[in-house]
Amino acid sequence: MAAHPLWNAPNLLSLSRLPLGVVLFACVSREWWAAGLATFAVAALTDWADGWWARRYGPLTAVGRSLDPLADKVLVAGAFISLIPVEGANVAPWVATVVVCRELLVTGLRGIVEATGQTFGADWFGKLKMGLQCVVIVGVLLILTLRGHGHSAAADALGPVQFALMAAMVVATVGSAVQYSVKAARLLR
Repeated sequence: MAAHPLWNAPNLLSLSRLPLGVVLFACVSREWWAAGLATFAVAALTDWADGWWARRYGPLTAVGRSLDPLADKVLVAGAFISLIPVEGANVAPWVATVVVCRELLVTGLRGIVEATGQTFGADWFGKLKMGLQCVVIVGVLLILTLRGHGHSAAADALGPVQFALMAAMVVATVGSAVQYSVKAARLLR
């Protein structure tokens, strides 16, 4: 893995999620649901694009290995936290707490394991968790957008889907935390 400078395409894509997160949080606070949905969609697209670019064209860097998950955590955890007080978002404080605690735990474990010289990258369960978290956030913002545009019946129809996706996301988030904990314990033996 190369020790390239911060300013390369994959890292810039990862870095872009930080200001996009700020825009998203502002949109949520102002109840600009459609703008928030579009902003989050662009941010989620940069998450896919930075990994694709780094694998296809390079460079794969140590900075990128840390920056990408950090940007993801700021965006996703911040989105869940900012949606807690929003009426109709149905994001319970305990759900946001589970998301934030998992992210802090895995970040800490990654730091400990990688300090020993071993790699501790994302695996399929972590990617599933991230995918479900993004789908839930998109769903919440879509429902809020529909309600904001007078389509309450359509928003209400999506309620059971939102509940099922939220439950699946919580299970994947907890499962991923357990899996990464076991993986770290094995690597640290």
